[in-house]
Amino acid sequence: MGKKENSFQADLIKEMEQRYDGCIILKNDANYKQGIPDLTVFYKERYAILESKKDSGSRFRPNQKTYLNLFDEWSFARRIEPENKEEVLNELDAFFGIQ
Repeated sequence: MGKKENSFQADLIKEMEQRYDGCIILKNDANYKQGIPDLTVFYKERYAILESKKDSGSRFRPNQKTYLNLFDEWSFARRIEPENKEEVLNELDAFFGIQ
């Protein structure tokens, strides 16, 4: 993960911790299972999976799309990058029941 992606991800985590008071955010270990998305966000009785990218031009690594599709069937999963951050967080607000 490049420096820019690390910085985006760190800022995103801080923003979500403020936005979803009491949430628990875990950084997943891609070395344990190749392609597993970066973040799991637990909020009340729901969870979401997010794959953070430094920009919209960043490519998926092997299995990332597969896992995002699977987790989106089970719960909520999205790719998030600076260009779509507000759109994804607004969708996440609706999913978590935040108005």
